[in-house]
Amino acid sequence: MEIVHADETTLDELTQLALKLWPENSWQHLRADFEDVLQSEKDRLYLAKSQQSYVGFIHLSIRTDYVEGSNSSPVGYVEGIYVEQECRNQGISKRLVEAGEKWAKSVGCTQIASDTELTNHSSQAFHAKIGFTEANRIVAFIKDLK
Repeated sequence: MEIVHADETTLDELTQLALKLWPENSWQHLRADFEDVLQSEKDRLYLAKSQQSYVGFIHLSIRTDYVEGSNSSPVGYVEGIYVEQECRNQGISKRLVEAGEKWAKSVGCTQIASDTELTNHSSQAFHAKIGFTEANRIVAFIKDLK
């Protein structure tokens, strides 16, 4: 198992994995987003490679706006993380996060943050298991302006 930095040559594999995490998106939309992310100095994408296939990814960003629970800025942020079902509970997600932590430190961050849906109990357990502490629970609201 190795963790590799995503690049233009791995965009298709990255997009395929991301569609499993965010199925409400289209292939074209995600691929275009990742093309932009690869050009950004404030984002980083890593892939987990097992044998000859990619089995997971993490998208990280650097946020300079307020991050819930943080006491510093900038903050590394896990925008998304996914590992194939059959490869879970093998430490792959932890290794992806560790790669992200190393990158975040290298660009001056002293904290890394993440979020998950209130109903995603497995993600909450994962975060706690690898050292994250819960900072807050919120309910988001929106109102259409007429």
